[in-house]
Amino acid sequence: MSSKLAFPLGVAAMLLSTSPFAGPREDLLAQYATAARAEAPAFSGFSSARGEAFHTRKFSGGKPDSPACTSCHGDSPRSAGRTLTGKSIDPVAVSAAPRRYTDPAKVEKWFKRNCNEVLGRACTAQEKGDWLSFMISQ
Repeated sequence: MSSKLAFPLGVAAMLLSTSPFAGPREDLLAQYATAARAEAPAFSGFSSARGEAFHTRKFSGGKPDSPACTSCHGDSPRSAGRTLTGKSIDPVAVSAAPRRYTDPAKVEKWFKRNCNEVLGRACTAQEKGDWLSFMISQ
């Protein structure tokens, strides 16, 4: 390959490697955004600030011994949490657990279980997207 061709191919490879191709977390956020628009046409995007508020808010509809995400996951998403039975839970922040939220089936499994235990209902798509946005930002 000539050096005249190698340079443009190298530039193209660099651009492709830094372009915004979606990964599993971005795919999940896109799915949640589509669902959020269907749930509420005024939906205008996710907010990590709302996700943080959701993470720390106490709810009354779920189990009394787990009224907030922080009941098991702790106050800092970057630190390990603990179940009510004492089992350790890996940190929920992406910075502390880089492989988190890359398997959509696992993400949905845990949203289903945790939302029902904490809220007493399924989380909305906006709640999921806001919370996930907060964890990605941590």
